[in-house]
Order: sequence, then structure tokens, then C-alpha cells
Amino acid sequence: MQLTRFDRWLREHFVYETHIKTLRAPASIPKGIRAHILPDVPGVRFKHLFIARNTKLADSFIASLRDANLMFFTSVVDRNAWFVPWITPKNQSLTWILVWIVLAGTSFFYVMGHLVTLLSQPELRKILAEAIESLKD
Repeated sequence: MQLTRFDRWLREHFVYETHIKTLRAPASIPKGIRAHILPDVPGVRFKHLFIARNTKLADSFIASLRDANLMFFTSVVDRNAWFVPWITPKNQSLTWILVWIVLAGTSFFYVMGHLVTLLSQPELRKILAEAIESLKD
């Protein structure tokens, strides 16, 4: 299903985080970026991992890495948080799920209101009681 602007905004602000891997640490790390040292694994070139949850902050950090001529690799991944599956259901749009829930709830209460109005009429109750009596016999 196609994502709405609201879905994309939710994902950008609450789900996505930018992982930036470098060979060596830069001279300064901006506030808001978490730094991790990656373990030594044979065949892995990158030694430092920087995690930015804000895209503007990540872009400015990448620009500073380019200015310092550091080799880096970036990837955008989903956070590991309890609310991520609720915000980003697989192959679905949260906006449309909420729209359908609201429409179904409104329709349910509208139908139930009309049924209560119909069943509160004494003539209809009398007809229904006679129909039920005829079914018992």
C-alpha cells in the first residue's frame, strides 16, 4: 500500500536512524550522534560506527567527514524499539488503518443507534414477539 505524507513523516522522525561507519574517528563528533567502536573482525574494514537519529544532523556530520577526507559508509535502518512495528506495519499504511478503524467504528455506532431506535417502538416489539412465539410452536 502506498504511504501517505504522515506515514513518511512518522518513519523519518521516529523509526529511521542513519548508521555511518568510518575507518578512523573524526576530530570532533557533534552532540546528538552516538559513537561506537566496532569489534575487530577479519574482513571488516570499518572500525567506528556513528548513529544519528536526526537526518539534518547526519547530513551535516557526513559533510564534515567529506571535508576531512575520511572514508565512510552510510545506511539508513529501522530502530530497535517496541513501538516501531506499531508505526510501520509490514506492507501497510498506518494512516489508512486508522481511517478504516474510524469509519468502521462510526458505522457500527450509527447502525446500533438505528437498531435501538427501531427496537424501542412498541409495535415492532409486539410483531417480533409474535414471530418468536410462532417459531416456538
